[in-house]
Amino acid sequence: MPIRLIRISLFASRDYVAHMSRQQIRRLIEDRVSEDGLVDTGVTGVKLFRVTEPVRCSPAVYEPTLVAIVSGTKEAIVDGTSHVYDANRYMCCAISMPVEAGTPMASPDDPLLGVQIALDPRVMTELAIAMENAAGAIREPKGGPIPPGITLARWDDAFTDALLRLVRLGDNPVDLAVLGDARLREVYYALLKGEAGPAARRAFGVGNEIARVIEHVSSHLDEPITIDDMATHVGMSRAVFHRKFKQATTMSPIQFVKAIRLNNAAMSIAGGTTVSEAAGDVGYASTSQFSREFKRMYGQSPKQWSHTNKPLPAGLI
Repeated sequence: MPIRLIRISLFASRDYVAHMSRQQIRRLIEDRVSEDGLVDTGVTGVKLFRVTEPVRCSPAVYEPTLVAIVSGTKEAIVDGTSHVYDANRYMCCAISMPVEAGTPMASPDDPLLGVQIALDPRVMTELAIAMENAAGAIREPKGGPIPPGITLARWDDAFTDALLRLVRLGDNPVDLAVLGDARLREVYYALLKGEAGPAARRAFGVGNEIARVIEHVSSHLDEPITIDDMATHVGMSRAVFHRKFKQATTMSPIQFVKAIRLNNAAMSIAGGTTVSEAAGDVGYASTSQFSREFKRMYGQSPKQWSHTNKPLPAGLI
């Protein structure tokens, strides 16, 4: 057989194997998740999900997370840019990001099914630095633009195999206790080696200044925050910090802080928190100022928002 035909045959075979692996993951999710929502797998931070009703995109805050879909489509809008992903690409959010997220195409005939995995900063950092060590001395990050905080990546063989092995653990408590953490590390490692690897390694390895300042901002939303404060926190000049921050998030630091505050508040209000409590929790001393900025951002007053917005199933991002 000619070499070219052999190569084509090998690629076709790999695609078929990857497709069958995704189908196995889908069957495992269908067996374990009978209603809309998320189900714990027994491995910390790993959940299976099902959604059968359309939910329009609404404000959310993505924490460092991996979402792999095996059926249906999901959408995340970042600073006006839509990212739609399905069984062909998984989503990696390497840093906390204010987004609009939804499942506009979900239906009983075409349910959204997948796996949601929280990225443990300690383990991800350990793996990212170990990869640098294995390649030689730890290197300073290369010049050029910082990878974006949200990346869509193809399911390569290593990622597909690792995810299937993780989901296959099932409900056996002994398997989960003995193998759970190791199987999760395999998924993390496949992520770091795959198409989303540059963004994940930049967020968790050497040169993670933007990720560190976003973590600081997220834990101090109820306090005054300035660009100078953020730049000083990571030892950068204001100009350099502003440029690198926008490369990673597509937003200016001030836009980002406002968006993450208002998105957190919007989620709280949709969940039943009062307007004044939600405003105070994200650093607004004036409820009227909060209401003005909220309406400017979302086109509705906070009170209207509480009556008209349907959130995603609790915990799904």
